[in-house]
Amino acid sequence: MTDLATLLEVGGPVAALGGGAAYARARHPGVYWSTVGLPVSTVRLLSSYGSVMEACGLTVAPSRLRVLAVKATTRREVRPVPPRRGIIRPTTTGLRVRLRLAPGQEPADVAASAERLRHAWGVHAVYVTTLKPGVVELRLVGFDVLRRVRMPRKLRPDLLRVPVALREDATPFVRDYRTVPHQLTLGATLSGKSMYLRHLVAGLARQPVALVGIDCKRGVELAPFAPRLSALATDPEQAAELLPVLIREMEDRYDLIKARQGIAPGTPDEEITSDIWGLPEHERPVPIVLFVDEVAELFLVATKKDEERRDEMVTQLIRLAQLGRAAGIYLEVCGQRFGAELGKGATMLRAQLTGRVCHRVNDEASAKMALGDIAPEAVSAACAIAPERPGLAVAGDTSGGWSRIRTPYLSLGDAAETCRESAHLVPDLPVLKPFRPDVSVRPPAETPAPVVRPRPVTD
Repeated sequence: MTDLATLLEVGGPVAALGGGAAYARARHPGVYWSTVGLPVSTVRLLSSYGSVMEACGLTVAPSRLRVLAVKATTRREVRPVPPRRGIIRPTTTGLRVRLRLAPGQEPADVAASAERLRHAWGVHAVYVTTLKPGVVELRLVGFDVLRRVRMPRKLRPDLLRVPVALREDATPFVRDYRTVPHQLTLGATLSGKSMYLRHLVAGLARQPVALVGIDCKRGVELAPFAPRLSALATDPEQAAELLPVLIREMEDRYDLIKARQGIAPGTPDEEITSDIWGLPEHERPVPIVLFVDEVAELFLVATKKDEERRDEMVTQLIRLAQLGRAAGIYLEVCGQRFGAELGKGATMLRAQLTGRVCHRVNDEASAKMALGDIAPEAVSAACAIAPERPGLAVAGDTSGGWSRIRTPYLSLGDAAETCRESAHLVPDLPVLKPFRPDVSVRPPAETPAPVVRPRPVTD
């Protein structure tokens, strides 16, 4: 009986701790990492750093001065020298540590050994970033942050910068229109493309910008955001009327910029500008973001008349993509497929779209359309996205870099409510007033009938 009591006293708490740790690892990986994974991985890194670096081929022969000093002071064997390690900085999702590379090493050597380091230190992934010549940072991610996305809380809001997703290295993916003015977003049905678009609209709705939508699916995607939209076209006929208005607005803004450039010769250089951001704040036009959902609908034609209209719209989109950035007009083009088979001008338009985001697609050709011309190695990553993970995508740009991202869940009702609360931020653009969508006024809530019927007071 005594042995049974002792077993229960000792084994009970151990089993409870083990079960709790297993549950936390499966359901709350962040909590598990902070309590168990972080200390264990830190001990592994500190105790095995030198041997792991030597096994990965990241050590160099010691200098002659070091060899002489070791032999003069001790009798131990002179070992190869690993990169100098900095202070280990824990985070809510992993660890960060800086390495000063030894002479003769390069960041590519460390990046090539990232998978070995991951297994040696028992973490989910290891990413290498170059900070400056000779210094790299290892970002160790303790668990799969894309399985259940939680955006960082401390994000600095800024004009035309919207955090829309989380990267696989636990850093936020920020859609910056000032850096990447135009973007192409592809994705099959139920791939999470609409969720990505919701985050963009909801993030921009709180900023002093004009939002314009072209949704050829009769407005089912963008109509819920109508209170915050300055203009909305729900079919190709309306889009054919809206695009020339945007072209005229762009030309008027260029005239404003040229008028500013043609000032007196004694004007300081900082007052001479080539885009709207160099204009004084009181003269600067409001930025315009154009969302084009299901862009293939603009290219499809059935008659000769439709073909002429299509060519005109495509030409106008190309002009906006080529010249719109300086005028403060930015494009967000979305669709399921986008390539040369859509018709004349499709390839030229795609070439102007610097940013690329590819969600799950139905075939490899669609992934090549989005990423093949900027990051060929990212095509296979886009084709490997599973249907069980909606919102997962591969983001790249013309610099050749790419990464996996995933957008957190945002309900359509919450995004629409954000647009309703931000309706007062719709800028006054007279040229877009004819295209402003009709916003129905929400009826006042009825007062519920009292449970107890009131009785009049009598004398």
